[in-house]
Parts: sequence; C-alpha cells; structure tokens
Amino acid sequence: MVTTYRRAREQRIDSLVTSDDKGLSLWGSAWQRLRVSPLFWVGAVIVGLFLLLAIFGPLFAPHDPGAQVLIGQTSRARNQIAPPQEGFPLGGDTLGRDLFSRMLVGSRQTLLVGVLATTIGLIGGLILGITAGAFGGWVDTVIMRIVDVMLSIPSLLLAISIAVLFANPSLTSVIIAVAVVQIPVFARLLRGQMLAQRESDHVLAARALGVKRGSIVFRHMVPNSLSPVIVQATLVIATSIIDAAALSFLGLGSQDVSESEWGQMLGEAQNVIDSHPGLAFWPAIAIIVVCLGFTLLGESLREAIDPKSRR
Repeated sequence: MVTTYRRAREQRIDSLVTSDDKGLSLWGSAWQRLRVSPLFWVGAVIVGLFLLLAIFGPLFAPHDPGAQVLIGQTSRARNQIAPPQEGFPLGGDTLGRDLFSRMLVGSRQTLLVGVLATTIGLIGGLILGITAGAFGGWVDTVIMRIVDVMLSIPSLLLAISIAVLFANPSLTSVIIAVAVVQIPVFARLLRGQMLAQRESDHVLAARALGVKRGSIVFRHMVPNSLSPVIVQATLVIATSIIDAAALSFLGLGSQDVSESEWGQMLGEAQNVIDSHPGLAFWPAIAIIVVCLGFTLLGESLREAIDPKSRR
C-alpha cells in the first residue's frame, strides 16, 4: 500500500513538472520537483518555524530560564509543582523554573547541537572520503576499514562511549561525541560517489589530456559528488538532535542547571513523569516534530536529485 501511494505521488509530481526543466541544472531541476511536493513544504515549514523559534524565541522568553521564580509554589516533599497560570502558560518545573521560557531557550541549544555536530561530522567525513576516493589503493583500504569498524558499532552506543571520556560533561562534549559518530556516514557516502565519478567520461577525458590529479579531484570529482552528501546532511541533523537529546537525558550533557536543553529537560522529568507528565511531554513533542521536519525535508531533497526517480 505504501509503495502504491509513493508511486502515485511521484507520478502526480512528474505530471505537474513540465518539460521546461530539461535544460536546467541539477538543482534547478530538483527545485522544479520540490515546489510541487507537499512533503517538502511540510518539512520546510516545520524547519523554518523551528529556525525562527531558535533564533528569536529566547529574545522573547518572559523569564530567565534558570531563575526559580516559582519556587514558592514548588514542594518536593508533596511532589508539587506550579501549575499553568497567568504569565506562566506551561507552569513551572521541579525547581520552580518557568517551563515555557526553558522551552524557548532550549530550542536554540538544540539547534546549536544539531547544526554544529552535523557540520563537524560533515567536514571530517569530507576529508576522509576525498582522501579515500582520490588516492585509492592502500589509503582507501585503511580508511574504509576504520570506517567499517565505526559503523559496526550502534551510533548511540558509540556516542555514549565517546561522551564518557570527558571528565566534565558539557554541551561541547555532546557536540564532539555526536559529530564523531556522523563522520563515517559522510565518509562512506562521499567515497562511493567519487569512485563512481572516477570512471565517468569527463574524468577520463581530463586524465587523457594530462590534467593533474589535484585538479581532477577538486574541479571534476568532488563538485559532482557533493549533492547526495548535502542531502544526507539534512537527514543527519535529525539524527544528531536525537543522539544529543539521548546523551543529555542520560546525564552526559551539560551539568549546569541554569542552562536549558530539551534532552536535559527530559532527563529532569523522568523522576516525576507519573505525577507530572507535562514536564516530559512538551520537550518530547518538540524533539519529535523538529526531527520529523528535517526528515521530510531530507527525503524530499533525496528524491528530487536522485536521477533514478526521474522519468
């Protein structure tokens, strides 16, 4: 049923895309398909709203996210927290802090972790992938065996193993741990694309003309191999956000209670989730919706630039 729906959707998109895109570039042709894709627009709207919230939300937070402004209505002995009230639409948490303000500020921290971890992982993967694809031989073999070992370990388990190596867990340690996990994903993808480009006509022609290896790699092979990697980066942001939230939930993130991050908020709510599920509900829903947005956006981009999906 899912396959039938997907084929019908692709046929409907293809019928809306006119023949005018035949003379366009790869990204121009991709845009012709994306602009009539409902999944792309759903993902784009979610991601766009999240970006606006992360950039401008903390500026409009009504209270300091670390200030215990509702501590007078909070009692650990009676398992009591401040309920929603005027000026505090989501109430308070177990330490008397404004939950709404913490959600707003936490969106920026979540975006920071996802983008920085993905960027660092992308750069590391580009270095390894380009090196392996350009030189081949024993260099390719050594790099790919290291990548295989890293990919054989579940990503979350590997991220936890890296995070526990830091004596003082912080947001920086979470970013590094998540970034290292993403490096082999980008490295293998780029290496595969470059191997495919190595036997293409334009690369063979450049070799026949005596063009130097460096020029062939960076002017012909790499530019034509980056499109799938860029699309993968969009999907990896969602994975990075989930992994970072998991590390913070396990207590391997920032230990500063004045900071606000959605995964950290989930960890703080686990002891009172039976009596106050709202403390876990809001950050969990936020993480799910944001990751859904990046996933829809990435999948739509992948379908748009994949030549196999075109007719």
